[in-house]
Amino acid sequence: MSFDRFDGKVAVLTGVGRPGQVGEVVARAFAERGATVALLDLDADAVRARAAELVADGLKASAHPCDLSSADDALRAAGEVARSVSRDIDALVNLAGGFGMSGPIDESDPAVLQKMLTINLLTAYNASRAFVPMLRVRSGAAVYFASAAVLPGGGSLASMSAYGAAKAGVVALMRAVADEGRDSGVRANAVAPTAIRTAANLRDMGDKESYVEREEVAETVLFLCSDAARPISGQVIRLG
Repeated sequence: MSFDRFDGKVAVLTGVGRPGQVGEVVARAFAERGATVALLDLDADAVRARAAELVADGLKASAHPCDLSSADDALRAAGEVARSVSRDIDALVNLAGGFGMSGPIDESDPAVLQKMLTINLLTAYNASRAFVPMLRVRSGAAVYFASAAVLPGGGSLASMSAYGAAKAGVVALMRAVADEGRDSGVRANAVAPTAIRTAANLRDMGDKESYVEREEVAETVLFLCSDAARPISGQVIRLG
């Protein structure tokens, strides 16, 4: 598998539902380079629409509505994907997640922490638990989404303690998967962007920010899932 083509490969992407988000572009990049993409999202209508768009363009895609906060539903989806593609997988990209401000720690609502942990860390944990065995067969690659804010020198985490804690947990999860995968050839890495130019970020923050483009994120993810990146595992790649 080269960086340029993914013919005959299968990539599972989580959190590919809403239009205008980064998952939409990552999924199309994989599919246009020959991969079969299996798309997972909580929103059944949205994930089916994203898969249908790809299929309409002659690409290979399937939709799998799934609540990744449930370990049982993640396992169910893994079985469904296996039946759909009739083989194991080459890449798992954990795009599911979201951002939320929690405010100063002493004024914060514990419910915000629970939400951030659920949508960012628990979804990635359950997806990894369900799909890493399928990656192991193919010596595949997993990619996680952290945040530049949790890296050294990443800037202030004031009023973002819940989000920061969740994304720091994602980095630790990635490192565990990388360490456990060394004997089987499974690689795991994370991308840590600053703000990405998504529809949601443009709505919430306006167009004056310095954004990482969705296409730049997609190129990095595809590189990390390619044979060109086979020596790379357990690393966090900052974007922006």
